[in-house]
Amino acid sequence: MQLNSCRPGGRAAAGFTLLEVLVAMVVLSIGLLGLSGLQTSSLRNNHSALQRSQATMVSNDIIDRIRANRETATLGNYDINYGTAPTTASCSSGCTALQVAQLDVAEWRTHVERLPGGQSELDVTTAGVATVKVRWADARDSANKLEIITRSQI
Repeated sequence: MQLNSCRPGGRAAAGFTLLEVLVAMVVLSIGLLGLSGLQTSSLRNNHSALQRSQATMVSNDIIDRIRANRETATLGNYDINYGTAPTTASCSSGCTALQVAQLDVAEWRTHVERLPGGQSELDVTTAGVATVKVRWADARDSANKLEIITRSQI
């Protein structure tokens, strides 16, 4: 007795496995597209977090520089607005406190400008409160700049 592969209706089940494979490939490709979208989103968010960390580090850097030169800072020698270019000073040895402040601000501004669209503002009051503002263009929302404001008693 020989069994044949026919259905009760008399028709063979040819091509059914090929259809299953095709459906599985479609489902797999949709899953892989979703996975690549998640990876892209993850990279974008990680880059944004890196920029926030860099903005925080440059803010802390200038606050440490101000603390090292407190008397000059409370006189307003570290103050700079967003659109203002820092005063350039050069000295090789025996720098005055004012020259140190000018060098600090110029070097700090260079670090801030490494951020995309990086801008900075700095204000130190006579009471010794430093306000540092750093803003930059984020890849997630390039139309609006992100800003971090740090206030510290020096």
